This record gives sequence, structure tokens and C-alpha cells, in this order.
Amino acid sequence: MDTATDLSIDLTVTGMTCTSCSARVERRLNKMPGVHASVNYATATAHVEHDPTVSVDELVYAIEATGYRAIAPTESHGEVVDEIERTEERSIRLRLFVSAVLAVPVLLLSMVPPLQFPYWQWVAFALATPVVWWGAWPFHRAAWLNARHRAATMDTLISLGVLAAWLWSTWALFLGGAGGADYTMSMEWFVPHGSMDDTAAMPHLYLEVAATVPVFILAGRWFEVRAKRNGSAALRALLAMGAKDAMLLDGADSETGEGGREVAVTASALRVDDVFVVRPGETIATDGVVLTGSGAVDESMLTGESVPIEVVPGSAVTGATVNVSGRLVVRATRVGADTRLAQMGRLITAAQNGKAPVQRLADRISAVFVPIVIGLSLLTLAGWWIVTGDVQSAFTAAVAVLIIACPCALGLATPTALLVGTGRGAQLGIVIRGPEVLEDTRRVDTIALDKTGTITSGQMQLVDVTAVGDEASVLSLVAALEHASEHPVARAIVEGAVARLTLASSAELASVENFTSTAGLGVTGVVDGHAVAAGRPEWLADEWGVNVADVSALAAATATAANQGATIVAVSIDGIAAAVVTVSDTIKPTSAEAIADLRALGLRPVLITGDNRAAAESVAARVGIAASDVIAGVLPEGKVVEVQCLQSEGAVVAMVGDGVNDAAALAIADLGLAMGTGTDAAIEASDLTLVSGDLRSAATAIRLSRRTLRTIRGNLWWAFGYNVAMIPLAMAGLLTPLLAGAAMALSSVFVVSNSLRLRSFR
Repeated sequence: MDTATDLSIDLTVTGMTCTSCSARVERRLNKMPGVHASVNYATATAHVEHDPTVSVDELVYAIEATGYRAIAPTESHGEVVDEIERTEERSIRLRLFVSAVLAVPVLLLSMVPPLQFPYWQWVAFALATPVVWWGAWPFHRAAWLNARHRAATMDTLISLGVLAAWLWSTWALFLGGAGGADYTMSMEWFVPHGSMDDTAAMPHLYLEVAATVPVFILAGRWFEVRAKRNGSAALRALLAMGAKDAMLLDGADSETGEGGREVAVTASALRVDDVFVVRPGETIATDGVVLTGSGAVDESMLTGESVPIEVVPGSAVTGATVNVSGRLVVRATRVGADTRLAQMGRLITAAQNGKAPVQRLADRISAVFVPIVIGLSLLTLAGWWIVTGDVQSAFTAAVAVLIIACPCALGLATPTALLVGTGRGAQLGIVIRGPEVLEDTRRVDTIALDKTGTITSGQMQLVDVTAVGDEASVLSLVAALEHASEHPVARAIVEGAVARLTLASSAELASVENFTSTAGLGVTGVVDGHAVAAGRPEWLADEWGVNVADVSALAAATATAANQGATIVAVSIDGIAAAVVTVSDTIKPTSAEAIADLRALGLRPVLITGDNRAAAESVAARVGIAASDVIAGVLPEGKVVEVQCLQSEGAVVAMVGDGVNDAAALAIADLGLAMGTGTDAAIEASDLTLVSGDLRSAATAIRLSRRTLRTIRGNLWWAFGYNVAMIPLAMAGLLTPLLAGAAMALSSVFVVSNSLRLRSFR
């Protein structure tokens, strides 16, 4: 297929009851020319990549031709699917409740001889029959649909087992002599040995099997449905957090936010560059940038961090986050499907719809498992009949094999854990792109880290001021001069000075006269009657004859800053060396803790940066990375080469970055982790997205992925082990159909419950 022109769509598929169903739908779709499909039973979704010549209607028809219902995405798709899920849950719950009420008396009458009054078996038959034909009807219907398409699924096993038990009991009651007033039965844990011809016993009734097995299966299926709803609750809650309404400033200037009149509109009506108002307590309608106003925004739904962040004019804000304080005027930068919330939803849904390698193995096994089990059941029937000559014992063992072998647990092992794990990741601000990522996190032993924006904040900040004379006076003059410049270093000096001088805003700084800027070198001007110059030390020395190296304190400060790789701004006032101001990209407060967490996971941290070695080693030393693991002076394309070099040395490499220059390295790494505060290019190239931009989330993401993988493997071990152990026991006559049904249902409940433990991951 030509992926450049392929279309993709996610269709909701209802009516599937096991992985054999999903495998059959998947095979049917993949037989269509130009179609590649992956059908996930747990999420009831078919992800289809198809040639433009294949229409959505054709895909829907192909699915419905197999006996299931397909729903194409529409504006009301979520509500339709949710209603279908609720209807399914209500239907199963009703069938379960009624069947249980009818089955309990049947079980007691069949298993407890003192309760068996004359003709009790006819009462049991009357109670069991509605369970067999109404309670178990979904299994019979699915089995019939499958048979029409020459296929067999888990429902085939259940239907055959229940109908066989009921039909045998019906024959025994009406024709086999078991309908008399003095007929009695007792509880049996194992298949009875010997022949009926050797005893005067009447044929055994299996009404308790016919009635209770559907109850067990319905109970297991009800838990499955609830688990799927609970497992995807995090994603549904995430997508539901978007604002429904917005207050548009109609006619406002998109650059300043001034003017316009307030008009209430739906959030979906907003377009890029629209200006809207967000009051305290309101949800921000879409992604944008603050034009006027300041306040605090709660981003916990995206980042998992409970502390609100401060926003000012120029700050980017994300749709669906909550404005805690302050009136904000925001210009929309992304709307609809382009917002971060929508992107997160698509990534999480894609991850849940995908299949890990271990799941594909389980699917292949499930596809051939049911025919093999039917064959084993027939073999058991023949073997017992030949050896014992007792058709009743042979029948009992054969039915037990059918019931115990249902591959529910096998089919649920991977998708339920993946569903819950990715949902929990969304709550923690971690987006897992696909299930294959889980396998990658297990193998990773080296983690390559970009410096700027990953370990550091990515923003220049005022770090130190060394002045000759009164520091506050010198800093106020320098800040006033730099206020006239738009350079990032100048902005850092101004913001730092406002904070250090405890000014209300930069408006309190003095005005500048005769301001001149020399690109890349420095600025000059007159502030409060003083001639002030600020820029590179060599520029001040060559152009203005002021050498800060002549002043010991300033020379020492210059040397220290140079060793740390910081930016040095030399200052002269009235032709005299007055100060050295140091500006640097500061380390995030949590970076050192994050590096320690990564080491605790057995990972070797390596710093790869385009900065000079002095700056890189200074940062590395402060966060706990060895100097031997620092790779400095690397161009963007060089990061790919460095990652490949690590891989050629035998390392399995994870890469963490945030910029366009990191995208290629993120893609080539064995595992790519993008900071959610970074560029779209980096996020698109990654396997995991850390929404908060906190490096500690990298360790959390890897722990969650590994924990999810361990859960999947534990589920599969249980599912495989269960069938491997139980089928031979059933064939040997060590399990009755009643116990087989209970054990099969409990195995599914165990797998689902084990997966739900991921909801408590911290």
C-alpha cells in the first residue's frame, strides 16, 4: 500500500464477544484489496488504513457481512457508542440477574439430596429452560452467525456445552427414565467412572450445568464490560474536559486584544486568531496565547501537576485547562482537531487500538484454538466411550472440555492491561503512542538527553550580578538600557532586575535616550544622564576602551561565568568598568532528581547538546551526569549520528528531546520521549510524550510502561497456564462441567482484575 495516499479510519464494532470474533473481522477486512486493518476486541474498534478507492460504506458493509455492527465516526459518534455500551451492559446485567435467580434453585435441587422432593427434576427443568434459551441466547446467536460463516469462536464452545447439557437432560427426562417421582442426584466433583449397565442408576441430569454455566459466563462478561468502561474512563474524562462555550471578543485586534464586543459562542465555533475572554474559574476554550491579563492556570488535567502555573501576556495556554485567577484575553492559535487535547486523545486511542507483539501471538493462537478444542472434546467423548463403555461419563467429560477451554482470559490478557495502562498514563500526563512501545521500554539501558528545554528551562535568566559599587544602582541603569532591546538576553536582564529590585513592572525603569544597538555585540544609551554600554567584554574593550579584566572582581566573575558556559554581559558607566552580568539557561529544579530516578531504573544517562563542552559539563555535573557521558558541540544532524554510535556499541537507546533539532534523533532512537512543552515535530517523532515537560515524567513513563508490560505478561502466563493445565484435567475426568464453567469465568475475572490494578499506579 502507498502510505502517502492511504486514508485511515477508526470504526466502532459492536457485537464482538471474544478475540476470535475480532480476528474474524480483521481477516475479512484484510481480504479487501487496498485495506490493512487491526481489530481490537477490548476497545471494540477496527483501525483501518485503506486505499482512497475503498469507501467507508464498503468497510462498514464488510464488517456487517460477518454478523457484527460497524459505526463510522460522526459528530455524535461518542454519544452513540456510549449509549450502545450502556445498553449492552444493561442487557447483560438483566440476563445475569434473572438467570441467577432461576439457576440457584436448580443448583440446590440438583446438588443437595434432602431438598429433592418427588418430581423435583421437572421443576428444575422448568427453571433451567429459560436460562438456556433466553439467558444464554447471546451465545447461541453468536455461535449461529459464526457457523454461517464457517467459523467457530468462544461462543461456539459455550453454546455447544450448554445445549448439549440441556438436550441430554431433556432426553433423560422424557425418554431415559429419569422423570420418575423417586429420582435422586447428588453432588459430584469428578466425572463418574464405570458403565450405566453395571449399575441400576438412572441417567444423570445436567440441568445444573445448563443453568449455571450461562450465569458464570454472563457474570464474567459483565465484569469485562464494566472493566472496559472503567479502563477507558480516563480517556473519556480527558476528552470531555474541553470547554463547551467561549466568550468571543468580536472585532478585537488579534495582536493586542483591544476592542471588540463580547459574544457568547460555542467553543467549536472558534477559529485561529479569534480573540476570546477567560474569566476566573472558567475553562480555556482552545489553545492560544495570552494577549492581556495575568493569572494562574490549573494544568493538572494535562500534566498531572497540582500546582497552577502563572501566565502573563505572551504565555501559551492550553484548551481544557482551567483559569484559576485573573481575567485573560487570549488569541486562539489552535482549534478543533489541532489542539493539544485532541492530539492527546488521538495518540491514546491509537495506542489502545494497536496490538503489542505478545497480543498478536495470542490472536494467532485464539484463531485456531476453538477448532482444536472441539476436536479434543470429540476425542474425549470417543475415548471415554471406548474405554468405559459409558456414554454418560463420556458426555460429561466432553462437555467439561468444551466449557473449560473458552479462551476469554487469553483474549483479555493484553488489551485490558493496555487499556487501563494508557488511560492511567493520560491522567499522569504521559501519552504512549503505541503498544509496541511497551516492549521497547523493557530493553532500554541508555537514555540520551538533550540539554536545552529538557534538562534546562530553555529560557535565559539573570543568574548573577557582580558590580563595582552599589549593585542596585548599577542594575537599575543596565536594566533600563536593556529594556529598549528585544534581544532574549536583554529580556532576561530586565525580568531579573524587576524581580531583584522588587519593582511592580518594567514600566518603573528609567527611560533611555540615544539608544543604539550593535547586532550581536551590545547596546548603548543615556540613562538618567549616565552614558551606559552593555555587551560582549571584547566589544567594550575594542570599541569603548573599557576592559573589565582590569578589575579583579569583574575578571573573576568573567572567568567563573566562562567556565560555566554562561553568557557574559560587561557593563560600563560613564566610560568606567562597572559590572559583569551573567545570563544563563537555568537548570530545571527537578532535573537532578529525574536523573537519579533514571539511574535507579538501571539506565545510563548521556547528555547530547550543541552547546560548548564547558557549558555542557557544568550542567552535567550539577544534575549527576558523568563528564565521560557528555557529548558536546553536536549539530542537529549530528545527534542522529551520536545515537547511532551508541547503538553500534550495543546500547539500546532512549532519547529525550523537545526541539525540531531533536526530531530525527527521537525517531532513530529505540525509544523516543518528547517533552510536551516542545515542538510538534519532536512530539510527532516520539514514542512517548511527557505533557508536563518535567523530566521526572520520563522515569514515571518508563516505570508505567514496564509495569503495564509486566501485567500483560502476567495475564498471558495465567491465561496460557490455565488452559494448558485445565484441558488435560477435564479430558481425564477430573472436572465436572459445573466446576469447569466456574473456573473459566473466574479466570477472566482474574485477568481483568489484575489489569485494573494499574489504575493505582503512582
